[in-house]
Amino acid sequence: MAAAAASSASLSETDIERDSAAAVQTLTAALEQKPEHAEYYRQRAYAYILLRNYHDAVADAKKALALEPNNAVAFLRQGIGEYYMKNYDSALKSFIEGQTQDSADSTFPVWIKRCEEALSGPGSQVEMAWPSKIKYDWYQTDSHVIVTIMIKHAKEDDVNITFSEKELNASLKLSSEENYKLKLHLLHSIVPEQSLFKVLSTKIEIKMKKPEIIRWEKLEGQENSDTQTAVPASNPTHHYPSSSQNTKNWDKLVVEIKEEEKNEKLEGDAALNKLFQQIYSDGTDEVKRAMNKSFMESGGTVLSTNWSDVGKRKVEVNPPEDMEWKKF
Repeated sequence: MAAAAASSASLSETDIERDSAAAVQTLTAALEQKPEHAEYYRQRAYAYILLRNYHDAVADAKKALALEPNNAVAFLRQGIGEYYMKNYDSALKSFIEGQTQDSADSTFPVWIKRCEEALSGPGSQVEMAWPSKIKYDWYQTDSHVIVTIMIKHAKEDDVNITFSEKELNASLKLSSEENYKLKLHLLHSIVPEQSLFKVLSTKIEIKMKKPEIIRWEKLEGQENSDTQTAVPASNPTHHYPSSSQNTKNWDKLVVEIKEEEKNEKLEGDAALNKLFQQIYSDGTDEVKRAMNKSFMESGGTVLSTNWSDVGKRKVEVNPPEDMEWKKF
């Protein structure tokens, strides 16, 4: 049923970029119902390019051109697939023909130049970084700084990550022609021998061990001499500065407060607010982004944890049926 509904409308490039594998499945189902639909072939060719399946990308682009021989986008995607398969002559012809169909598209001259450089000799071939849609993010705990590289289905044998005291180097083999490289000059020192990484189905997670419990203001940069006093990570007790001559064991106090909160029986709005706070504190980055975005855009009338839904639209005001929302 879902496939039938999806087949009635084209996907946007954003949809394809967000989940290329799912886009291939959706478009394949759509083509089973409408095998003469050129746009579906062009879109699936784009999804195949993002998945680095260049052979199928070229095949789909050619099917699209058989249905619509003068389509510039199909020539572009055919050329890109051929380029990555190192068929530079064919790629050049595709790009030139595509430019003939759409001379206003500034993409074609770039690819034509790359093909000409590739054909002029191995020494002049430029290193390609397309499609460069890989992003990374970071967060921290008291004991670790965690860097997450957003890439799906990476193979562990293709990932190489090394640590030094103030540097992280990551490289990932994407295909026979291109590699992803990330080099970070860290703000503070780490413990290389206690740092590690994991290759997961949706990302690469890199955990760098802090030698001290200190808050990093940013991931990279030069360490400031005015940085706050650090506490050795091996000492779990936190004694914070105070005007009093007697220091307090704040860890013990925090535990006591948390225990009191745990045993506190809340009702009504207080209980609901505490539930939302717990969901937020335990949630993933996507859950937190979804909650923040939905709450702000809806004027506090909607609170969603589904980023895949609210991330692609503006959340409208939606007050309860017996209430009227007013902007003050």
